[in-house]
Amino acid sequence: MKDWTASQLQTLDANTLWHPYGSATQAPETYPVSSARGVRLQLTDGRELIDGMASWWCAIHGYNHPVLNRAVTEQLEAMAHVMFGGLTHAPAVRLARMLTDLTPPGLDRVFLSDSGSVSVEVALKMAIQYWFSVGQPRKQKLVALRNGYHGDTFGAMSVCDPVTGMHHLFGDVLPKHFFAPAPTTPFGEACSDDDLREMAELLEQHHQDIAAVIVEPVVQGAGGMRFYSADYLVRLRALCDAFDVLLIYDEIATGFGRTGKLFALEHAGVEPDILCVGKALTGGYMTLAATLCNQRVSLGISEGEAGAFMHGPTFMGNPLACATACASIELLLSQPWQRRVQEINRGLEIGLSPARELANVAEVRTLGAIGVIELKEAVDMDRIQPMFVERGVWVRPFGKLVYCMPPYVMNPDDLAILTAAMVDTVAQLA
Repeated sequence: MKDWTASQLQTLDANTLWHPYGSATQAPETYPVSSARGVRLQLTDGRELIDGMASWWCAIHGYNHPVLNRAVTEQLEAMAHVMFGGLTHAPAVRLARMLTDLTPPGLDRVFLSDSGSVSVEVALKMAIQYWFSVGQPRKQKLVALRNGYHGDTFGAMSVCDPVTGMHHLFGDVLPKHFFAPAPTTPFGEACSDDDLREMAELLEQHHQDIAAVIVEPVVQGAGGMRFYSADYLVRLRALCDAFDVLLIYDEIATGFGRTGKLFALEHAGVEPDILCVGKALTGGYMTLAATLCNQRVSLGISEGEAGAFMHGPTFMGNPLACATACASIELLLSQPWQRRVQEINRGLEIGLSPARELANVAEVRTLGAIGVIELKEAVDMDRIQPMFVERGVWVRPFGKLVYCMPPYVMNPDDLAILTAAMVDTVAQLA
């Protein structure tokens, strides 16, 4: 197997594997990776790619980092996994303490799970079970934003945009919830009354049935890479309080520095009742997520009819993942990560700016370590993906968006190569 060529790997892959959002009968071209180090992916055919995606936004320290390698190795020698029912261990306890110390003070209870989608499922179940436990079982509906994305499992799909999202095929079987328009006021500006008008009307008319509002703070990720006013979060918190509705923040994509703050909620200075984190939690090494909640939620559930929160993943609190997450968080905080994110933002702004002059470009926008070129028409993936590989970079567009979320360790030279490849490739499409 070690001697398989790139061509053999691609053929076997096409015949046996099913890739995300891919066809089993018309499999797109894949690029076999033999190793990864720093910000570079080494392909089996000898080519090297600068990774602009941080493996779907999670590998914030790059690849093969000695600190994280050591954390995995040391924990592996002790135990890779042990059930979390009735047992506990130091990596999980340390991680929970770290998360409660780093997030707003009211979020003092941590539920661990093994993926971002599941952390959203947990958040939705927490909200619904809370209201059932405190004697208001009617409150089972949720409110989400248009253009939002929260994951691929059924509960998470039900709060993704039902029209422009990726899950409209399942519309007839998903639970029906309420949707409010996404705010249009750009990041850095005070939001207008228009941004909240329909949200306020929904809450006023249906708050007796609504358990929670769920939003991605400041950045709507896979639903469009949209950046919006932090002031919206302040005013949304006030609305939720006024109508006695819980507020859930999905920070799976934005947590751990991506927007220039450790958590995107810090741009607004308000806290949710429930918070989801994942992706960069382990620096891209292991799959792990967490759902944090305040005492109102945890006590309400625990003192209710069931006496317990009704959820329990098999790999909850996996020691290997928890130890890696602890090491990743410590590594992030030990370094000038904010300065690095600011430097990446400057490089993205300078490097992507020429795309604003291209006829096929609708908008160029950056925030923290996120750079987006939004086109006027959707890209042809079969055409554009090889163009990036030929230029020595890994960028994975979707829809009308050619974007990057590089590892924080990317140096200015590599960032310049990455942004130039994005601009030049978009120009070729024109």
